[in-house]
Amino acid sequence: MHIWVDADACPVVIKEILFRSAERTGLMLTLVANQPLRVPKLPNITTLQVAAGFDVADNEIVKRIQAGDLVITADIPLAAEVLDKGAQALNPRGELYSPDTIKAKLSMRDFMDTLRGSGIDTGGPAPLNQHDRKEFANRLDTLITRYLQSQRNQSTTD
Repeated sequence: MHIWVDADACPVVIKEILFRSAERTGLMLTLVANQPLRVPKLPNITTLQVAAGFDVADNEIVKRIQAGDLVITADIPLAAEVLDKGAQALNPRGELYSPDTIKAKLSMRDFMDTLRGSGIDTGGPAPLNQHDRKEFANRLDTLITRYLQSQRNQSTTD
């Protein structure tokens, strides 16, 4: 499992949780952004700087992910593409996107875009709070633990 981060809009506190997790587990972690990022100097944590532009980072992530990878993003269209490629997508509030719910989320996103386009102020998401951070850390830990256990089980049957 390689963990990819849509890093331009990822909150710093979520990146810090990811850094600690990558350090603890040794899993590959790549942050994709259109600006330079500071990350811990560990061999399994890297950055990928892409050109500025609409969806450039998203497109690069989609191009590079493989089935079984995990992508951290709040971008619903990116999450839909990730799911289509057989990878998992987790948002910074700890919600794991699923094939069962992604279509409804895309529809709601498009609806809200239409409202904003017609001049209606829809507000934005609430700031990330302590509960959100805890949910994210717990869900990330569950996903990684499940993956590592499956790897151990697979190696004992080989």
